[in-house]
Order: sequence, then structure tokens, then C-alpha cells
Amino acid sequence: MLSRSRTAKHPRMPSFRDGKVEIAYLDEGEGEPIVLIHGFASTKEVNWLLTGWFATLTKTGRRAIALDNRGHGASTKLYDPADYHSAIMAEDVRALLDHLEIERSDLMGYSMGSRIAAFLSVAHPARVRSAIFGGLGIRLVEGVGLLESIAEALEAPTVADVKDPTGRTFRVFAEQTKSDLRALAACIRGSRQTLSRAEVATIVAPIMVAVGTTDKVAGNAQELAALIPGARALDIPGRDHMLAVGDKVFKTFVIDFLNQRA
Repeated sequence: MLSRSRTAKHPRMPSFRDGKVEIAYLDEGEGEPIVLIHGFASTKEVNWLLTGWFATLTKTGRRAIALDNRGHGASTKLYDPADYHSAIMAEDVRALLDHLEIERSDLMGYSMGSRIAAFLSVAHPARVRSAIFGGLGIRLVEGVGLLESIAEALEAPTVADVKDPTGRTFRVFAEQTKSDLRALAACIRGSRQTLSRAEVATIVAPIMVAVGTTDKVAGNAQELAALIPGARALDIPGRDHMLAVGDKVFKTFVIDFLNQRA
């Protein structure tokens, strides 16, 4: 196993190979592990370091682990949409747990990362101690994730050519994170799966669903939580899809949830 640094401000960035993909990750702190799964067009640093999540979790005595999803950050870029099925991306997280010799972990996803966490919770329930689905509500079961128009925005010659407001927002964000636009377009087209109501009802781990009250992407948190036995819902006040992830109310509820879950 690769050694881990002890400095939350400058964690090491090891990686491991799973089949044809190289997965980069961060691994900090001591204590019970929690794996952080970032959203579409983001990276482990943008989603979890810059928002203060690593500091928040390690200061409360937890081991924070965050990966770059395939097609993102420092992980392998792929251009076939079939390589981005949500079940395949969930297996990347399972492979990370295997690599780090972690039998069971808490999970926290945001947006697409929550979809991945949900697929892992259904496919490998023994590996999931609890999960936080941030930035994803009822659209886990009703809807197909991000729109095709966003893929088209990523493929446009320039930002100026993008007329769709949502597509433009994601294109600007993808350029800010220095992402591979072609890989992201393939990711959108390949990762638009839902889970059925019957499938989410089989999730046995404690679940928290958290969505901003002005989020137009995720769908309602309360509606999704109602489908999962024992799940808790949080409406993050006054936050949209982009801003909710680093919210102080969200962080407080997550730490409380982790301290109280079985």
C-alpha cells in the first residue's frame, strides 16, 4: 500500500491502475474512512480540497479519501460513452477500496458522484457503511442526469458559441478546471442511468440526501429520501447546485450524520 502524508494542506496524490484506467486519489488523516466522489467536470481538489471538506473531515478524526473519476482530473481520459456507465464508475470506487484494503467505508458524493455512490450502495452493500448523496435528489430515479445539451456545449468551438444557459455554465466550469472537454462529453452521454424505486428501496446503509433549496439540477431531496428506508433529508438553505457543496450548514449536518449513524 502507498504511504499517506499527514498534512491535510498538501496531501500526496498517489494513483493505482484498475484495468485500462489509472485512478488518481488523495488520502489524508486517521480514523474511520470516508470516500469522497466528486461531481461532473470537477476534480478531487476542486470539489473537496478547495471547499474545505478535507480539513473538516480530518479535523473531526476521520480519514478522507477522494478520487478523480475516470475522464476527470489526473485520471485516465476515455472517449467512448460506454466506458462511463454509472455501474462501471461505481466499480472504480470499489477498486479503490480494494487497493487501500478498506473493507467498509462511508461515502460522500456530489451530483454525479452521488449517482455513483448510489450505484455502489446497491451493487455492494457490504462495502458501504453509510452514504451522503449531495446535490442529487429525486432525479436519481426520475430523470437521466445531465442533459445532452451540456455535451453539445462542451463540444462547441468556443464558449461564445454556447447559447443554452445551463450548457454555458458547465462549459465555463469545465474550462476553469482545465478538463478534457471531449472526455466530459463522452461521460455525460455514458453516465445518464437511473435507479428504479425498487432498487433504491434495497439500500440498507444509513443515507443522507442533501440538496440546495435553489438547485434546479438535482431534484427534491425529501422525495428521494422517502424512497430509501430510514434516510434523512437536508434542504441546504439558499444554495444552488454549484454553491451547495461547500456550505457550512451542509458540513454541520454531515458531521452530525456521521457521528450518529450506526
